[in-house]
Amino acid sequence: MTRHLKVGLVQQTCSEDREANLASSIRGLREAQSRGAQLVLLQELHTGVYFCQTEEVRRFDQAEPIPGPSSEQLGKIARELGIVVVASLFERRAAGVYHNTAVILDADGTIAGTYRKMHIPDDPGFYEKFYFTPGDLGFTPIQTAVGKLGVLVCWDQWYPEAARLMALHGAELLLYPTAIGWDPRDNEAEKNRQRDAWITIQRSHAIANGLPLVVANRVGHEPDPSGTSPGIQFWGTSFVAGPQGELLAEAGSDAAVLVTDVDLGRTEAVRRVWPFLRDRRIDAYNDLLKRYGK
Repeated sequence: MTRHLKVGLVQQTCSEDREANLASSIRGLREAQSRGAQLVLLQELHTGVYFCQTEEVRRFDQAEPIPGPSSEQLGKIARELGIVVVASLFERRAAGVYHNTAVILDADGTIAGTYRKMHIPDDPGFYEKFYFTPGDLGFTPIQTAVGKLGVLVCWDQWYPEAARLMALHGAELLLYPTAIGWDPRDNEAEKNRQRDAWITIQRSHAIANGLPLVVANRVGHEPDPSGTSPGIQFWGTSFVAGPQGELLAEAGSDAAVLVTDVDLGRTEAVRRVWPFLRDRRIDAYNDLLKRYGK
């Protein structure tokens, strides 16, 4: 049983110039489609810098409704190219209510669905709780022309529960738009440990659920506007993994467009020999609803 899908991702640098960033994303979409991609993933918050390094009220002016300018422009490109596009946007839902939202644009340009980031970090350089209201749409896959997509966003990628629930609801592919990088003050060993952990945890989601997985991370150095830290060096290394965690394609640390073939049909074969969903002890997992065991 085979069902091949060409997937692409765009790994780019971003500046304060929204139009230039969006133009770069669109160039990436066009290149990916020209190389056969039917589905293309853009990185987290790709229309601007990663503004969560500081807490600044003025940044809320960058948020937009969905549907809105970016989703409409990207929808036109999706329709023109006949591809499914997953884009990460700063959503203005209402005054004082903002989300980190992935919008899924179908091959006809319509909005197939949205996913609002559920896990919101609050750490030095990643002050997202100041900006984003936690998602309230649950872990619901989105049906598109190329299949049922389990879209999650960045910090969600560390949580096996999120990937599992997407799988249990029928996702055929896991996708993670991401913005993660190093503190330049960290030594090389620490940098390598962080990136290896990031890759490993996501490959483990593919393995544990028998699903292929696509991750798009940003690249480039973005300074801390407050000047209190050296900023973030986003490490890129976007990748595509198969349902046994095998790396199918991987980008480096520079801007790139990655396109590779994924066989969605392998999920059936893999799950027949590694039947993790069959052997789950759903009668014994009540403590997962607790913050901690005691």
